[in-house]
Amino acid sequence: MSLTTLRVVLDQVGDPVPSGIGRYALELTRALIETAPRGCDVAGIVASSPASEYARIDEQLPGLTELYKSALDRRQLAAAWQHGFTRLPGTGMVHAPSLFAPLYRHDRINSPGEQVVVTIHDASAFTHPDSLPSRAAAWTRAMARRAERYADAIVVPTHAVGDDLADVLDLGDRVRVIAGAVSPTLDPGPSVDSRAAALDLPERYVLAVGGIDGISGIPALVRAAAGGHAPEVPLLLVGVHDDELEALVRSLDLADGFEPDRVRALGVLDETDLAVAYTRAAVVAVPALSAGSGLVALEAMSLGAPVVHSDAPALLEVCSDAGVVVARDGAEGYPERLAEAVRSVLDDAELAAALRVRGRVRARAFSWRDSAEKTWQLHADL
Repeated sequence: MSLTTLRVVLDQVGDPVPSGIGRYALELTRALIETAPRGCDVAGIVASSPASEYARIDEQLPGLTELYKSALDRRQLAAAWQHGFTRLPGTGMVHAPSLFAPLYRHDRINSPGEQVVVTIHDASAFTHPDSLPSRAAAWTRAMARRAERYADAIVVPTHAVGDDLADVLDLGDRVRVIAGAVSPTLDPGPSVDSRAAALDLPERYVLAVGGIDGISGIPALVRAAAGGHAPEVPLLLVGVHDDELEALVRSLDLADGFEPDRVRALGVLDETDLAVAYTRAAVVAVPALSAGSGLVALEAMSLGAPVVHSDAPALLEVCSDAGVVVARDGAEGYPERLAEAVRSVLDDAELAAALRVRGRVRARAFSWRDSAEKTWQLHADL
């Protein structure tokens, strides 16, 4: 009989196309189940969802001992937890892979088994609030302040995120750095050539992954690809749609003389196609002005793509010496510096080969098993 249950908030895990948070929660929970110490098990907490999503969770996480289903849907539960209205039945350990968590006053000193740990993936709601929808930014700040008051520990993916949060929240010694890892389902599979053909991937290209917002750095990269100093290979953008790219080109005043084949939007790709795009890329550019986990760089390195990245602290921390670094300071010259860095890899086969090797080695330093073991240790320490 199990003595201790860790209840994990399965935010967005059962969605047909899980968000980044959903994939993180899925992979971490799967690893927590696999690494559970003797006498411990893992249960799930989920907002009210369609039956198909419950079934998907059961299929993806067969080792869950129980799935607690709230009567409130995600929007209602987010509002209730923001204001401290809804608590969970019983007591015990709760781990939230995001700020979507039941945070309220509890007595951990006299009831050491009652504890709540939350995860904050980045500090953009504080440092770059305009990069998020206003409602999402406000909710994130509100929940972070509840975590400041009530969480027993706060997990962050990098020391850089911890440093950013320390500037705006009083978290004391409750911060624990536990990095994520690349999903094992990010795999190009055996049909790389046919999938590459279906995506119409050129022989050589630069790849970037992420939306167009205030911190992605994608606009600077598009400007780099459109300028006279641009490398003679196309830039492909995953996570950007054609209409968004057209609007960006207009907003950057690049429409006159812009060569449409110079930059292409690939839209949203499933994990297999994304893995193929990474694998075939001559360079993966990560121009983020601010970053949390550095996951795009980590994914690219794990699949052997040379990486060019900004000097955002989280990217320096994650990539170590496995990528070519581009300074962000001096925004006006940033596109040209990006173009020069990309060209340095495209024009130097030895450098590209060295980056591929160093990237694979660096990516192997991150694993979900390690993340799960550190998570169990954190709860044991509490």
